[in-house]
Amino acid sequence: MKSTLSKISFIAMTLCVVFATNTSAQKLGSFGSLTEKTVGPKTIKVPYTDVVSYLGYAAAGNEDATVDGKKFYYIYIWVPAVAPELGVRMMSPVGKTKVKNAIEAADYADHAGDKDYFDTYITLERSTIISKDDINEAAVSSAKWTTLERNDDSSEMPSQPSGSNYNSLLRYKSEVGNPTKALTVGLYRVGFTTYKTGEVNGTFLAEVAAPIKLPGVAMAKTLDELNKQINQ
Repeated sequence: MKSTLSKISFIAMTLCVVFATNTSAQKLGSFGSLTEKTVGPKTIKVPYTDVVSYLGYAAAGNEDATVDGKKFYYIYIWVPAVAPELGVRMMSPVGKTKVKNAIEAADYADHAGDKDYFDTYITLERSTIISKDDINEAAVSSAKWTTLERNDDSSEMPSQPSGSNYNSLLRYKSEVGNPTKALTVGLYRVGFTTYKTGEVNGTFLAEVAAPIKLPGVAMAKTLDELNKQINQ
């Protein structure tokens, strides 16, 4: 009898540990570029040289636009130099993930411990704005935006607390011969929403990366915040 109870207790404890691990933390690995190299028997993606991290919080009702019936939120990015490639990834929730030198949204700290999260869906968009002096509400509203790449679910990203691979990652290589799709100096944005029906609600980590150093990259939820970073 004691042996049977001990086995039941052990199984119960094991399940609790597994459940707690799945729901409390997501382990984020290095961010690899499109360039690959062979190391022994393995082929790996060479990590991006420059990574800018942003910790934010998205709440229902605070969306920036409705696109094809979905509520979209935007993070604006100023890219001050020509880039051969950009990578973008997003995960929700942030949980206990530690990120060095991350930019924090004003409302992130108030929600850092929240358990809410959403099924991320991301886009990388480029605008027709090529001067930092034109970053204002009027110019951005009238600018033409081109979607360069998009992603819903990525098996390269850690699973969400539910166990599903619903976090997102995309990579985009510059098309030098195409003026609208080349990664030149200018204003970009990461659009994000949830692929499934429902509200976007929870903390998130968004990262934009390049295979070369891009000194002066700015990343913010609002244009005012972006201009402050650019002018620092």
